[in-house]
Amino acid sequence: MSGRLIGVGTGPGDPGLLTVKAVRALGDADVVAWFAKAGRRGNARATVEGLFRADAVELPLPYPVTTEIPVADPRYGAAITGFFVEAAAAVEAHLAEGRTVAVLSEGDPLFYGSYMHLHVRLAPRYPAEVIPGITAMSGCWSQAGLPLVQGDDVLSVLPGTLPEAELTRRLIDSPASVIMKVGRNLATIRRALAGAGKLGRAVYVERGTMEQSQMTPLAAKPDDVAPYFSLVLVPGWEDRP
Repeated sequence: MSGRLIGVGTGPGDPGLLTVKAVRALGDADVVAWFAKAGRRGNARATVEGLFRADAVELPLPYPVTTEIPVADPRYGAAITGFFVEAAAAVEAHLAEGRTVAVLSEGDPLFYGSYMHLHVRLAPRYPAEVIPGITAMSGCWSQAGLPLVQGDDVLSVLPGTLPEAELTRRLIDSPASVIMKVGRNLATIRRALAGAGKLGRAVYVERGTMEQSQMTPLAAKPDDVAPYFSLVLVPGWEDRP
């Protein structure tokens, strides 16, 4: 019998934001796989604590590299591509034995999620399902009570890893933006927002929906220190009452 692959979106970090369907899938899974930095459990795994069977097999998939090498460095591409090949093989070993494998993904599996690298390799050969999750940006703008777009506003989702000039151009072109992958890029993001004339509208959200979350106007943030789980919201709807 063929196993079944399920990409499970765990949402932005608050266990209360898991969908009913995600919880049911976790309860049915024979294997629960999760990505994390080597030596850590990762946010997705922490979010689902106690929600899968006690006899389920856990399959950690530790990244060989995270921020130690720049993404543009060819060594990063070689390391991460090889890792996803190996991770797919580890999951496939269980699928070939007829097991249901739930792969955890922070936020939504197909929105900047590592799960997608397994899906494209395994879904052509095994029954696969993707259970969407609440994205980090949705969780953050909801927590902030900050309307982002309305009417004909255009929303751009921008990685903070873009070169400053490119980031500035795209911020100018878009009425509203969400800037992800902040981390060590916050100083560049701040300069790009200032260059686009939008620093005064930007809201910085750190660990949105999680414990110890905080938010502040970016212009009021006194430093450029930011953890991995942070993003910047730039609302449109300039004429709102």
